[in-house]
Amino acid sequence: MAGMTLVPTLNERLARARTDLRLGLPVVLQQGEEAVLVLAAEGLTEARFASLRAHGGPVLVISARRAETLKARAYDGDLARLEVPGDADFSWVRSVADPQDDLSSPMKGPFRSRREGDASLERIALQLVKSARLLPAVLVVALTAEADADWTRLPAAETARVLASAVHHDRVVSGRVPVEVSSAGRVYVFRPNDGGEDHVVCEIGQPPRSEPALVRLHSACFTGDVLASRKCDCGPQLHAALRAMGEEGAGVLLYLSQEGRGIGLANKLRAYALQDQGFDTVEANHRLGFEDDERDFRTGADLLKRLGFTRVRLMTNNPAKVAMMEAQGIEVVERVPLRVGRREENTAYLDTKARKSGHLL
Repeated sequence: MAGMTLVPTLNERLARARTDLRLGLPVVLQQGEEAVLVLAAEGLTEARFASLRAHGGPVLVISARRAETLKARAYDGDLARLEVPGDADFSWVRSVADPQDDLSSPMKGPFRSRREGDASLERIALQLVKSARLLPAVLVVALTAEADADWTRLPAAETARVLASAVHHDRVVSGRVPVEVSSAGRVYVFRPNDGGEDHVVCEIGQPPRSEPALVRLHSACFTGDVLASRKCDCGPQLHAALRAMGEEGAGVLLYLSQEGRGIGLANKLRAYALQDQGFDTVEANHRLGFEDDERDFRTGADLLKRLGFTRVRLMTNNPAKVAMMEAQGIEVVERVPLRVGRREENTAYLDTKARKSGHLL
């Protein structure tokens, strides 16, 4: 029926669910006759926590990384299901989810972790909230059969499959943009089919598709690229890459909306606050509940292919990025080092990237 084309697809319902979670609204994951209500810990309010309790005893689901920090048992391997004490209020949930006061209030336990039953719905819920760039912590409560509120409902198995799948991108528009390093600049905007943020590609000159292009995959860094933050080397790397392309007369800059290695700007600033407490960049990510790097490099490969590039000279200090591009069918004929931007304020940060993440600095 023609009218069915107006019904949201699963991708569109997922995008709606991410917005709901960011607004502090619940979503429902359905698996056969089983259904659970999911609420992001970050958006929790006292009133909504009370309403959630009315539906039953909620469980707070956190990643194994966060559980390790809290000395809580992660019986499910990659996550822990923590029983919420009967006398706990919403501030208890927020303090477990957010490590900002870990050092000033370290005694948050003891925690009781669930070990019985299947955790697949909780796992999907955690993946969903991470994809919304929120803290990886969710409250989950089983729904009764009579619950019929107007919540966004998602089929669990299909949701897990979509969250694990590569995102495809549609070219929205392109236009000529003269830039400092070249009057022959062209900017393309690509929109992901999962409702996420747009990505930008800037071509310098007219790089031929038949030759390996000089390419930089650059993850957006508001603090470094816009504010010239001295905590990282992102801004200097961005401008050095553009200068190299300008000197060569051709190149491709992919400016990817993957702030903070894929955890989002708010979480990156949370990580900065933890670094001020003495943790390095990797430790800070782990305390927040994230992995070292949450970026999906399939995005960059997809954009390159859509523009007709399959062979590149990749400007990066990260060998893992080379391997990821090649795994996605992009031949990296040369890794071009990009060692710039070391300062007193970011020396420890760069040393950690070299020691723990394998960057060649």
